[in-house]
Amino acid sequence: MNLRDKLRAVDGGGAKRPAPAERAEADCRHFAVYRPAEEFPGAWDLTRETLAMMSEKEMPETFDPRRILYLDTETTGLGGSGTVAFLVGMGFLTDEGFEVHQFLMRDYPEEPYLLKHVANGLGKFDVLCTFNGTTFDVPLLESRFLMNRMDRDCLDLPHLDLLHLCRRLWKLRLGRCNLGRLEEVVLGKPRHDDLPGSEVPQRYFTYLKTKQMSLLDDILKHNAQDIASLCVLLNHMADLYLHPEKIRFSEDVYSMGRALERINLTENARRCYRLARKGRMGDSAGTALAVSYRRSGDREEAAKVWREMIHERRGGIMPYVELAKHEEHIRRNPAAALRLTEQALFLLSEPALRESGTVQEEKNELQYRRQRLLRKLKEQQIDGIHDGTESE
Repeated sequence: MNLRDKLRAVDGGGAKRPAPAERAEADCRHFAVYRPAEEFPGAWDLTRETLAMMSEKEMPETFDPRRILYLDTETTGLGGSGTVAFLVGMGFLTDEGFEVHQFLMRDYPEEPYLLKHVANGLGKFDVLCTFNGTTFDVPLLESRFLMNRMDRDCLDLPHLDLLHLCRRLWKLRLGRCNLGRLEEVVLGKPRHDDLPGSEVPQRYFTYLKTKQMSLLDDILKHNAQDIASLCVLLNHMADLYLHPEKIRFSEDVYSMGRALERINLTENARRCYRLARKGRMGDSAGTALAVSYRRSGDREEAAKVWREMIHERRGGIMPYVELAKHEEHIRRNPAAALRLTEQALFLLSEPALRESGTVQEEKNELQYRRQRLLRKLKEQQIDGIHDGTESE
């Protein structure tokens, strides 16, 4: 028996082997979450003009709120070449409510399939909305597309990064503006039993070792809530931009004024400053309002605000100094400027103001101004005497 015959004998006498079972097409895991419309008040009324005003970006001409894609990733780290987005969630409005579709990479070989779903999803929408996506989510996805030799052009959408928009409105009052804090303090919807973001990578690594899908339940829930919150937060901000009188806190009204002034909506900004003058931000709001008038050349309106601040005992010595400048240089009244300067010096001598390290510097400047005004008044008196002599 030759070698071929022996091999056939071991293989069952040359019997035909059964064909291998047909393998299912490889893919990542897909989850879908559906939320009712009543959880997203005003979302369908969002307009192109309001979004362009808030973001300072061009929005599509044929704008539809249902064509905004809300995206959030869960990753294996905080950045670097080894960081991978193992879960990508994408949410959007429909006629019935809000849908969230999540794509999970159950192991590293499934990453191309996850990215394919992300690219297909992005291709169906006109605007992208994230929270810190400019710095994190989008650059990460871009790098993963490139690593997998896939086209990254799907990411080239007008991008609303809510982190930066939220900081403009709420950082002055809140300081830290992460999404969980905004949900609790701004939206009044605190999370309960939420998985901290810092624990997400380790939870996923444990899943890779054990393949226990239940380990990822909290991550999926956390991700879906993040995405839904983006939609609620965007529409809440849009409503405040249109109706700043709804804002409860003086710091937020003042911040809204600064945001509106930044995009040259001057009258809207002044409206916010007037509202903010009634609260804790009265000094800053009054100053911003007066500076706004002065910058536009309406110096008499600016002076009116300085006088109101003096009457309200707001702003310390600043309104006295600014009004003194106005009297000296615009109204050509050094006597009035001198009175205001001396009032500022008197105010600066009060014990409550001695804590500032700049008090002596301010005193020196006021004393210099006072001496200069005294010389100017004396020169005017001399000129008046001379004029009287010559007329005789």
